[in-house]
Amino acid sequence: MGQVKIYGVQEPLRAIRNALSDVIHSCVVDALQFPPNKREHRFFYLEPDDFFMPEGRTENYIIIEILMIEGRTIETKKKLINLLFERINQQIGLAMADIEICILESPAYQWGFRGKTGDEAAINYKINV
Repeated sequence: MGQVKIYGVQEPLRAIRNALSDVIHSCVVDALQFPPNKREHRFFYLEPDDFFMPEGRTENYIIIEILMIEGRTIETKKKLINLLFERINQQIGLAMADIEICILESPAYQWGFRGKTGDEAAINYKINV
């Protein structure tokens, strides 16, 4: 199970939303071996006055939070982060300083979907990659 939240200033983020979603999804499929039809992205558009950011960032600054069931190796999570930096920079044109990524994990039993807890539900992809 994995869900992605993307936060950014409304106007610049809306302008790249579809392309950014495609890039993020390609990274998740490649690094985490998710099925291509499994995409759960939510965009949070903020007014400039509501999005405080570190010095040296531009209006293109985004924060990506990835929520997922624990079980991936450190190498797999680093691969995902590195792919995100590389592809977002190359394909979308965002500066590395304008991209922040955080992976948040929790045990399968703390997830609920399709009427079951995550440790009881049948999942058609591997968690331990």
